[in-house]
Amino acid sequence: MPAKKNTKSPTTRYRVVEICAGAGGQALGLEKAGFDHELAIELDRNALDTLEHNRPSWKTAWGDVANVDTWNPNLYAGIDLLAGGVPCPPFSIAGKQLGASDERDLFAWAVETAGQIKPRALMLENVRGLSAPRFAAYRQRILDRLTEFGYVADWRLLHTSSFGVPQLRPRFVLVALQPEDAEYFHWPDATPTEQTVGTLLEDLMGINGWRHLRDWVKMANDIAPTLVGGSKKHGGADLGPTRAKRAWLNLGVSGMGIANEAPAMDSPHPRDVPPKLTIEMVARLQGWEDGEWVFPGRKTTTYRQIGNAFPPPVAKALGSSIVAAFNKSTSRMDIPELSATTTHDAIYRALKSTEGFVSASRLLKLTDGVVNEHQLERRIADLSRDFQVEIKQAKSGVSYRLGDFKGFVGQDDHERHEYIATFRSRVS
Repeated sequence: MPAKKNTKSPTTRYRVVEICAGAGGQALGLEKAGFDHELAIELDRNALDTLEHNRPSWKTAWGDVANVDTWNPNLYAGIDLLAGGVPCPPFSIAGKQLGASDERDLFAWAVETAGQIKPRALMLENVRGLSAPRFAAYRQRILDRLTEFGYVADWRLLHTSSFGVPQLRPRFVLVALQPEDAEYFHWPDATPTEQTVGTLLEDLMGINGWRHLRDWVKMANDIAPTLVGGSKKHGGADLGPTRAKRAWLNLGVSGMGIANEAPAMDSPHPRDVPPKLTIEMVARLQGWEDGEWVFPGRKTTTYRQIGNAFPPPVAKALGSSIVAAFNKSTSRMDIPELSATTTHDAIYRALKSTEGFVSASRLLKLTDGVVNEHQLERRIADLSRDFQVEIKQAKSGVSYRLGDFKGFVGQDDHERHEYIATFRSRVS
């Protein structure tokens, strides 16, 4: 029988530091869940302007979150929650999936920062790509490192459409808590939405009296594909790559840009000329309620902020689960749902626990048959993209030794610093 959960509104407010805060999607959700922002940090000036416009009383910091000149993490030691949506391009299937070798990667750095300031809980979200087999060793290192810091941690793939928003948008979320809280943590319940793009946007699409509105609502009878905010490197506001545009077209929506206003009364039938979404429609599809968040600025930068955001309803659900764990208002579990013993990559764990070189045959035995001989070479190749791996050939066969992690964890001499300094205006 599933544990009973208490859904009452929080009576205690908690403090959060949010890194890579963007325009405030996660911030708003966490605020609704019971968190007050001690600090919000963002690199993009336009996004920070939006955040400051909506919450002028919050303390914010503009700049590279990993730069000591931007903020001092030690000032926030013992904060209740460290949260953020660190850059997605290192893991996105739309990119090269360079992981730890991508200068933009901040996931491992964020975990090290948690180890430094010891928040009561850590919550980081990213794209679905991070859940792929390619990043099994990366995920394993994250979990093992958090275990070393005294946390109980695990990942969960959450779908935005399970939290009242008719959009596909899967997000891969890491939650880590100290053991006394982890026993009370439950991942938020998933309840598939009954809304469609058509029913959600009907009033906005028909605000000018469009005579074909009912036909359009029937065409838009499904959830939306993932909204794509895109990168500063690419052009103006549109709804994503070719496959995404095709999916939008099947819903009677043109993905070729963002409209300034809804269709006029005599605008063509959607089968002939599909309408474009407006900024207001995109914001609603991302989970913002009408009027609760203002997006100043031009259309392209505004759309990019909305499209790159973490939907507020998902952030609220996660934040509420963390608050419930803090308050011990849910049932205690003998075995936490978050498991520090979760194994994402048996090869990484076997190499990490063994000194010197390990032969392929012994490595296979150490993994208890989880990996077979045919899979080993591929797994080592994936591992080598995020870690230094020495390979030694001998007459008796091949042996491996695990070296250093390639990623950025705060090193003063890491190449990431030069990259950010050179390309700061293009980093997203």
